[in-house]
Amino acid sequence: MLPADALLLHIGQYIRVSEPLRTALLERVQAASYNKGELLHDARRVCIRSDFIQRGLVRLYYQHDGEKITEYFSAEGEWVNSPNSLVKQTPDIYYLEALEPTQTLSLHMRDLGYLFDNFPEMERYARLSMGSVFGHLMDRITSLRFTSAREKYDHFCRTHHDILHRLPLGMVASYLGITQETLSRIRAAR
Repeated sequence: MLPADALLLHIGQYIRVSEPLRTALLERVQAASYNKGELLHDARRVCIRSDFIQRGLVRLYYQHDGEKITEYFSAEGEWVNSPNSLVKQTPDIYYLEALEPTQTLSLHMRDLGYLFDNFPEMERYARLSMGSVFGHLMDRITSLRFTSAREKYDHFCRTHHDILHRLPLGMVASYLGITQETLSRIRAAR
């Protein structure tokens, strides 16, 4: 499989990728590599690109009272960026950190704009793919607000079963909004 094949397959799940779109996309993506612990995005900067993860694992987090609070995990076949910063072109609170060696295909904001302006099907792709992300976030909000710690963890295991074994327990606890001790008790009782 060529480096951009996974990206084209991903986009192809939502829209038909015409040859002109394929060519324009491949001319604009740039390969990037990150070491474990390296930041893909620093909250003190404006997010100017979106990265499609080919291999690896990334977390979105913010800092509060000296703690890193995990908000989201992204793995192979997913886009990652700091959405508010990317759209508003202002710094925000979120950092993106590689949790393991990570390879991405990166699209600069100006290139995304070009693709949206010149290929209406890309706007359709963005709308449809963001719909699935929005659904996931709504499930997360519901889980955080209305479920017990055990139910939160069970939901996490169902929705993140493919990456659970790759995540440090402290980050999972942070994501769930519970202490690591509580998570350890829940896991021991399973």
